[in-house]
Amino acid sequence: MSANGEVVGTVTSVRIAGPGREFLIDDEPVDVFLDGGRIADIAPVGALPTRGEVLDGDGAWVVPGLWDNHVHTVQWALESQRTPLGDAASAAEAARIMSRAVPLPDGRRVGSGFRDALWPDKPSLALLDAATGSVPAYLINADVHSTWLNSAALRREGFDAADGVLREADAFEISRRLNAADPAHSDRAVAQAGAQAASRGVTGLVDFDMAWNADAWPRRVQAGFSAHRVEFAVYPFDLARAIAAGLRTGEVHELADAPEAGRGLIHVGPLKIISDGSLGTRTAACSHAYPDDPENYGVLTVPPAELTELLTTATGAGLAVAVHAIGDRAVTAALDAFTTSGAVGTIEHAQLVRHADLARFGRLGVIASVQPQHALDDRDIVGTHWSSQTSIGYPLRALQDAGVELRFGSDAPVAPLDPWQAISAAVARTDDERAPWHPEEALRFDEALGASVRSSTRPGEVADLVLCGADPRSADGKTLRRMPIVATLLGGRLTHRG
Repeated sequence: MSANGEVVGTVTSVRIAGPGREFLIDDEPVDVFLDGGRIADIAPVGALPTRGEVLDGDGAWVVPGLWDNHVHTVQWALESQRTPLGDAASAAEAARIMSRAVPLPDGRRVGSGFRDALWPDKPSLALLDAATGSVPAYLINADVHSTWLNSAALRREGFDAADGVLREADAFEISRRLNAADPAHSDRAVAQAGAQAASRGVTGLVDFDMAWNADAWPRRVQAGFSAHRVEFAVYPFDLARAIAAGLRTGEVHELADAPEAGRGLIHVGPLKIISDGSLGTRTAACSHAYPDDPENYGVLTVPPAELTELLTTATGAGLAVAVHAIGDRAVTAALDAFTTSGAVGTIEHAQLVRHADLARFGRLGVIASVQPQHALDDRDIVGTHWSSQTSIGYPLRALQDAGVELRFGSDAPVAPLDPWQAISAAVARTDDERAPWHPEEALRFDEALGASVRSSTRPGEVADLVLCGADPRSADGKTLRRMPIVATLLGGRLTHRG
């Protein structure tokens, strides 16, 4: 059954499984009373009369609304309309899949999700041309840091590449163009994806789309979007525009003539800066070279002095920052920039961290915005391409013990937008039949949940709630990953009912 948007006054007979249960004397079911979009009271079942619309929890377990703190929203929403390439075991196989792909209405064939780091062959222009002919073909890497285009696509976009592969800034430009081809179409896809996110208990996300999101989100809200809260980022190419528009991190952003439509859901987020590449594209800036290329240490796509200047400018304008830094050299440079500028915000990914930088993370108060599922998706690639690195790979426990605040995300569409996958990956450190990968970096459930929420189940808190069909505190990794969601409430309003 889908939610009808009704405002709930009382959630009856539920067990508190997240932050807030420490104030209860036992684990017996309780009734949760809501008023004005917030939790007004919690009482033993039947102790107080119900009020307003009643949602029977029937013994479900309640946690606060879940956040995905790193999403490329339009890219994720359009993923289902693109040819999946995640199972391609070689460049030749990926090219064959694209030869059978149905062109989109604009005449382009678009595939996504390939992972070429362990392929036995390499992408080439001749290979893709032979398979796809004169129809423009675009293959987007799972990490979005490279795209493989045939000659027809290169001509259409005005690019040139001997092997057909565009990397980093050029690859991002291709993704931006594909995502912006039809705003009305992408807005419908975002609305559908929002409903899907609500079905997994999502009540908020941070949007890192490479676009001017300050116009896109009010437009979507005006068209009826109300599935979850959003903090949207701006990028350096729009920094001057954001400052001129008076955007400040944390402020509500909605249409001046229709504030009620937004319900206060949309807020200004951080300045997003991509300071290095990725592991999959072998461009993450690392201390040691990649084994198959002794001259390749990755790339710092933003020089340290420029990074510090960007952080300083953003801080002066009231913007927090989110610095993409995957390799350990990039993480060190980002922490240096935070130190010099006094900026506040996050380091996104932090997949390789020097031991000496752990304490700096904690002292500076920089948040580690990480994607636990990436550790499992990348474990085989790490064994090949980061085998010579001496820094800590995909740290969680090390960061937690250093006093660093963790926030979890998916980097969707790189990984599915499902906070339960992130929680499971952090707790179990495996998603298949193999033994846990680096179990010393595992977190306890309460720690993983804490990195996935922004509120608690206490009186006075916002009524963003998720009713779970199993007890997450005692669930194993597999159960967490497929956690049944009974209902999701956003400010007391039902956005999903199973």
